[in-house]
Amino acid sequence: MATTQAQNKWRDKFRFVKTQLNVMARKITHDGLEEIAEIYGLKGKGEAVAFCCYVTRAHMQKGWHEPAAKIMMDSMIAGFRGQRDIYSP
Repeated sequence: MATTQAQNKWRDKFRFVKTQLNVMARKITHDGLEEIAEIYGLKGKGEAVAFCCYVTRAHMQKGWHEPAAKIMMDSMIAGFRGQRDIYSP
C-alpha cells in the first residue's frame, strides 16, 4: 500500500482528471482483469477496467446504428444478469 504522502502527491497531481477507485470485487473479477490486461498488453487491472469501459461504450454506440450489435449487447446483458451472483461482490 502506498504511503499517505505518496497518495496525497498523486491526488494533488491528478485532482482534475482522475479519481481513485477502490472496489470490493470477487476473485473471479480480479482474475478476469489480470487476464484482460495480459492478453491485450495493458498496464494492469486499472487499465483493464478502463479498457472494458471503452469496449462497452463502443458496443453501445455501435448498437445505436446496427441492430445486430444491439442484439449482441442485449444478450450479454441478459447473460450477466443470469450469472450476477457469481460476479457481484
